[in-house]
Amino acid sequence: MHHDKNHLGQPVGFAVPGWKPPQPPLRTPLAGRYCRLEPLDPKVHAESLYQANALNTDGSMWTYMAYGPFDTAESYRQWAEGASRTSDPMFFAIVDQKTGRAVGVASYLRVDPANGCIEVGHLAYSPLLQRTPAATEAMYLMMNNAFTLGYRRYEWKCNSLNLPSRGAAQRLGMSYEGVFRQATVVKGRNRDTAWYSVIDSEWPALKQMFLQWLAPANFDEHGKQRMALSALTGPLLKQRG
Repeated sequence: MHHDKNHLGQPVGFAVPGWKPPQPPLRTPLAGRYCRLEPLDPKVHAESLYQANALNTDGSMWTYMAYGPFDTAESYRQWAEGASRTSDPMFFAIVDQKTGRAVGVASYLRVDPANGCIEVGHLAYSPLLQRTPAATEAMYLMMNNAFTLGYRRYEWKCNSLNLPSRGAAQRLGMSYEGVFRQATVVKGRNRDTAWYSVIDSEWPALKQMFLQWLAPANFDEHGKQRMALSALTGPLLKQRG
């Protein structure tokens, strides 16, 4: 990335002429081939999500989350009630297009229009969503929406010990930026936070990789991928970690 110099010869950031802060994301559905994202509605989604999450019988999907697991449908409904009322984070239910069932949750958060930054997080993927084309498409839809709105930077942060999440970020084309030590306390334990991001100049090439991977031709008659997404996005990463 290049830098300019001021009249004193000091390096300064490159100019961003005509910069206008984008609008915050809207609480509107995002539809794809394999899934659609709907604004989280406890009356519509809570029961389906609780049942799907319950298939994760050992509770491992909640280990690195700030909440969960949920012992009863009512406790999950109460969580969903609160989550559905917030605008940051802004929660979406991920609905499988084939079954019409809500099978996961994701959100936008730390939305900073003034600087063009937005984060994706609170990913709770049930076993019905994990390792499916819909799981990847949900992330594509949210990323594409953010850059279409005009955001310059799209972030992913996770517990540095959460190796599956770190791998997922890089599979999705997000470059590693480092670890913030002792960033937060979660469930009474220290959390060091690993940072990943995509910036707007990288998005056009990355978008083409997503579209190539998500195309029906990339899957055989059993739904098995012909080419791994990581093989497409790997060369685009600026740094791994």
